[in-house]
Amino acid sequence: MDKGRKYVVMCGIAGFISEGKYNLRDLKRMLCIQSHRGPDYTGVWNSGEIFLGHNRLSIIDITTAGNQPMVFENGRYVLAFNGEIYNYKELRAQISKRYRFKSNSDTEVLLYMLIEYGVDALSMLDGMFSIAFWDNEKEELLMVRDRFGVKPLYYHLSDDGLILASEIKAIHEVINCRLPELSTWASYYTKGLYGTENDTFWKGIKTIKAGHYLLYSKGKCVEKEWYSFHERTMELMNSNQFINRSDQEHIDFYGELLERSINRRFRADVPVGFNLSGGLDSSVLLGSIHRLFKASNDIRAFTFFCNDDRFDELKWVREMNQNTNKPLYEVMLLAKDVPQLVDKVSYYQDEPYGGIPTLAYYLVFKQARERGTKVLLDGQGMDEQWAGYDYFHNSLGHVIQGSKSDPLKSALLSQEFKVNSSVPDYPKPFDSDLLNLQYRDLFFTKLPRALKFNDRISMANSTELREPFLNFEMVEYAFSLPVHLKVRDGHAKWGLRQIGLKLFENSIALAPKRAVQTPQVEWLKGDLKDFVMASIEGLLRKKPEWFDKPNVDVEVDAFMKGKYDNSFFIWQLINTNTLF
Repeated sequence: MDKGRKYVVMCGIAGFISEGKYNLRDLKRMLCIQSHRGPDYTGVWNSGEIFLGHNRLSIIDITTAGNQPMVFENGRYVLAFNGEIYNYKELRAQISKRYRFKSNSDTEVLLYMLIEYGVDALSMLDGMFSIAFWDNEKEELLMVRDRFGVKPLYYHLSDDGLILASEIKAIHEVINCRLPELSTWASYYTKGLYGTENDTFWKGIKTIKAGHYLLYSKGKCVEKEWYSFHERTMELMNSNQFINRSDQEHIDFYGELLERSINRRFRADVPVGFNLSGGLDSSVLLGSIHRLFKASNDIRAFTFFCNDDRFDELKWVREMNQNTNKPLYEVMLLAKDVPQLVDKVSYYQDEPYGGIPTLAYYLVFKQARERGTKVLLDGQGMDEQWAGYDYFHNSLGHVIQGSKSDPLKSALLSQEFKVNSSVPDYPKPFDSDLLNLQYRDLFFTKLPRALKFNDRISMANSTELREPFLNFEMVEYAFSLPVHLKVRDGHAKWGLRQIGLKLFENSIALAPKRAVQTPQVEWLKGDLKDFVMASIEGLLRKKPEWFDKPNVDVEVDAFMKGKYDNSFFIWQLINTNTLF
């Protein structure tokens, strides 16, 4: 372990295997560039040509015994791990007779599980994680991402060896090369994609797929799937126990899974709070937390508003929260804050992100950290598992919630640049069109990009975001339910609403699905018009070969005159400008 300078860092991992190309100084540079990921400890380990480093945010066992990289007592195994294993107590009890524990951390449990069971241990984990696990004897590096890709893991493979990190900028720091991946950028504009399962927006930087591991040995990489969502859900749907349950039994069983998941995600040795909006998912989260921790008045709730009654959800949020004893902190985002926040958040994201709501959530995490709340729970994942988005149930084919017009404007692009775009061929493993759309959103579109945005803005503020609705058993169960439990009486997420009805009044549980509410369209053609025009002009100077300027002028003018009901293509231009 590095006993020298302490770097200000967050939960993240970095490392490389290289024949003399890189050294300990390079590893420390990588860890420093991820410095926004936490304040508590920076550890490094190396042996020969293998280097591993860790940025720690102390959440479970905040003593030095939980520091990483963690080395097994005989020196054979080394673990650098980012995330949380929520069922670590149960797993520890399972293997406690075979190992001598020196800490109360989930990291040590994970280390022994990997030693004991190898990759088979992964299916026993309930958590979010990216893992680098080195076996000195076999000279193999195992790199793993969790089932839904909550935690990031990037790598660069070349003749010089392998480099891995939690953030793209850390890899760029040492390879000294930052070139755009044209196919990803073109597909972003023509298809609204934020990269593929493996590809990023930057040439030579790959990401490990959710639910997969990468095994690196003797200069070769092999990627394999360790979690098959399709197989597990098909097995569940065909089981007699599942088939024979009544509608109410399905709902009750899902409620039990939900309660257990929230309970586990409150395991921490630091304060835990949660994000709150005015929708059904937040009401279920708030109601469940209140029922489980009714006597606790130190669990803080955080929400944002934009000082605009047409969009703000404060009325719903305050109504939901009024019967609990949970303190509520309201964070305001104004139009004047946007230009500075765009630059700041773009630095942390490394790639395009989702607009002004992401900026608002950045301020929420900032406020939480300033209030001493180190862990926040969020309601991500319900729409994907319960078929909550409007485009699941209409024929428009759009991939943006609430949009009546096509949010994509491929006419902005030059013909030379547009040809780099590729048409995604998403797998359709199920017989049902609805299930295939849900599957697409879980693993290829909506959920992956939301998780990516949220990880970056939480880590930027040295806070840990936990997603209780992404417990894999919950996702598998809700996904597998018959359609009439998802959509009934004109309401999506019908079964989840029945749980909500037990927690809150009908006005909340039966409220229609809404997109995250901000006045983005109004601001971009109003208070922020000068900022928009300056950003677009800047982008056209930087990347003139990408765009058809006359068509850009036409489309931007149409937006400013109110001809479009969404601002996605305007945001694309602004966002791209900040990344070059």
